[in-house]
Amino acid sequence: MGHRKHSAPRRGSLAYIPRGRVGDLFPTVHNWPRIKGATPTILGFPAVKVSTIHTITLDDREKTPNFGKPRFNPTSVLAVPDTAVVGMRLYVKENGAERAVGEVYAKSLPKGVKKRSSVEPEKFVEAWKPKLAGLAKVSAVLAIVPSDAGLSQKEPIVFEVGVGGGDIGAQFDYLGKALGKTVKFSEVFKPGGYVDVIGVTKGHGFEGPVTRMGIKRKQHKSRKSVRAVGVIGPWHPAAVMYTVARAGQHGLHQRTESGKRILTISNSKDAPITPKGGFEHFGDLRTDYALVRGSVPGANRRVVVVRYPMRPHPKAKTAPVQVLEVSTKVAGRK
Repeated sequence: MGHRKHSAPRRGSLAYIPRGRVGDLFPTVHNWPRIKGATPTILGFPAVKVSTIHTITLDDREKTPNFGKPRFNPTSVLAVPDTAVVGMRLYVKENGAERAVGEVYAKSLPKGVKKRSSVEPEKFVEAWKPKLAGLAKVSAVLAIVPSDAGLSQKEPIVFEVGVGGGDIGAQFDYLGKALGKTVKFSEVFKPGGYVDVIGVTKGHGFEGPVTRMGIKRKQHKSRKSVRAVGVIGPWHPAAVMYTVARAGQHGLHQRTESGKRILTISNSKDAPITPKGGFEHFGDLRTDYALVRGSVPGANRRVVVVRYPMRPHPKAKTAPVQVLEVSTKVAGRK
């Protein structure tokens, strides 16, 4: 760069530090929202990214020029197989942190799910009924069989989700009755509602600062290097600050996409949308699916978590969306 007459904008966001590879391809959810309502429900659901298509819906945004007109939407297809409630976990709050004090698993578990507690569910419920006042929260342990979602993985995916609605007693009774049963995506979310999608992005390996951080290429006469930063820091302090754009890992980070609207929830038998030859890098869709407006992090066949929104818009419309057309073609195919 040499010199600059004017200031330049910051290249690369500092909101995501460190930009390292994620430890597990299954996303870790750190926070669960608090929802209002008397009926308890689980706050998240696993899904598998199938592909990206397009849909045409009727625009229901009032006071906009396109209100009531057809709207073109880039749409993500998510496979949402039935999920088993295999256990529940109880927490108390100590010294500002939550600590698990009890857990129980159902008698009948999907093949491959290991039971970590030998306590009988009936005895567990009777023992904890009088102690619910001292609990901080109740969470559910879910499991999906990968073959049900079209994945080749044999080991079941077991993870923990939060529970919202009602009080601690109602949530405890809800999970006690749901142990060993399956839950459908349509029982947790409704078409037209908004959700957050948490997943791991595509990995691009080791990249330079131009691709990784978005800095500008230097003039070809300025220095020997063109795709490098002009200066990495002053003489003092004699160290490279973390704000300097550097080469490193690009992609394969956990990210959260907020405010995604569910366009429709259906079954592949009742409303098949698999294109001729199957979805690219996925194949045929043989389970329940959800169409979500916009993009979803990650590659096809990657597991994501659909969660109730952490920051719901108070005036957002949650009525079902009128879908006029759903594409069944894949780009590049005739």
